[in-house]
Amino acid sequence: MPVISASVRRRRIILAAAVLAAAVLAAVLALTGGGDQEEKASSTPRSTSTDGSPDPEGDYADLARREANDPFAIGRADAPVVLIEYADFQCPFCGQFAQKTQPELVRDYVEQGKLRIEWRNFPIFGAESEQAARAAWAAGQQKRFWEFHDLLYAAEPRKRNSGAFSEERLVEFARQAEVPDLKRFREDMAGDKAHQAVDRDQEEGYGLGVPSTPAFLVGDTPILGAQPTKTFRDAVEKAHR
Repeated sequence: MPVISASVRRRRIILAAAVLAAAVLAAVLALTGGGDQEEKASSTPRSTSTDGSPDPEGDYADLARREANDPFAIGRADAPVVLIEYADFQCPFCGQFAQKTQPELVRDYVEQGKLRIEWRNFPIFGAESEQAARAAWAAGQQKRFWEFHDLLYAAEPRKRNSGAFSEERLVEFARQAEVPDLKRFREDMAGDKAHQAVDRDQEEGYGLGVPSTPAFLVGDTPILGAQPTKTFRDAVEKAHR
């Protein structure tokens, strides 16, 4: 039986507290009629928009990869704060973060050298989530991950696993993202390395106890759900102190 370090146990306790708080608030919303109807009707796993962030005590610094020329990261490798995002391309709240919050964080913190954003594929909504994650990895092999990422999240809302992220549609997204070699893109998307890379990200998230998407670590602060931009600003500013 593998030995779990004290730091990993602390992370799991913190995230478990976050999940409990999120579940309580979600139940309140359900009883009062609030929240998105599609999300309330969906089965676990589900994305959440409730605030479940606890007071941080764990040490998450070792999770930042800080790899030079990482195609799945924005910002300096030596930036003082790292934001890690665990996300699914079929998650509407992940799209909300991608379209509204991330551009502001890039402008105000990443471009100023204060923040680095690292992406983790965390597909939880079925076959097309898995396929989109592998396609995103494939786009990254040709340095077009973020363009591909933005296109997938900008697409019109759709029912999950309904064909919107079929192989052919993903190849079309790759073409729109100007991935230079579509033949290689197809091969990479279907290859073992794509599966291994997605598995690595998932195992990291599950090891932390991440239950839903989006989930974030900003320095030592865990954040669950598509929170207001101010929540992320406050976490970045706190990490700078």
